[in-house]
Amino acid sequence: MNAIEIKGLTKKFGDFTAVENITFNVPKGKIYGFLGPNGSGKSTTIRMLCGVLPPTEGTAYVLGHDVRKERGKIKSKIGYMSQKFSLYEDLTVDENLNFYAGIYGLSKKERDERKKYIISMAGLEGREKNITGNLSGGWKQRLALGCALIHNPEILVLDEPTAGVDPVSRRIFWEMIYTLASEGITVLVTTHYMDEAESCDIVAFIFNSKLITIGTPKELIEREGANNLEDVFIKYVEKTTNEKVENSFDILRKMIRKEE
Repeated sequence: MNAIEIKGLTKKFGDFTAVENITFNVPKGKIYGFLGPNGSGKSTTIRMLCGVLPPTEGTAYVLGHDVRKERGKIKSKIGYMSQKFSLYEDLTVDENLNFYAGIYGLSKKERDERKKYIISMAGLEGREKNITGNLSGGWKQRLALGCALIHNPEILVLDEPTAGVDPVSRRIFWEMIYTLASEGITVLVTTHYMDEAESCDIVAFIFNSKLITIGTPKELIEREGANNLEDVFIKYVEKTTNEKVENSFDILRKMIRKEE
């Protein structure tokens, strides 16, 4: 079964088309990578799926609920973590978790049970009374993930969750994602880090508002005879733009040689 089903989804802002006629399905229990450079339409698509932005055209269903008509039902079943840290930095770790538990209407018993699980899962033991603003970027991201999970959602939506985070923290964060997927949670993650993308079960590339390919990392690499997903993505960009990406690197090399 599919957790998310999208057909012909389009979003326009006046004369500008941010997302154009995209179609894909996200199977339940999978890690689905939605990949593309900044400005390609990833975040706009995510906001439509979360019920924040209404689509201009097309349809999208999240756990069987129409994003146009059942936004409330969708919001109660998904956990969303944005690319920018959006928690309260003057509150403690514990207070942030309590706040989000209150937003989702959890009882004290439910809140305490979920907090115990999240603190253990995120490795936040001993930091419950720490002021959030004093945490490092990696620890803040773990807390943000915990707050997105406080109501035990069926789908976790991560919009560039590791942007600006150091490599070690990114690795730990992804280990947490694997754990959540193994527990049956569907994960939809946007990223432009191709090493993260190769850890996804399925990936979809979006470029200039259009979906250009879908497949498992292994399928896409073999299909294009490439060494990795980064090479695959560059090939698709070149096909779409009719421009060689390496040309820019050639110019850069010449500039470096001149300076030397």
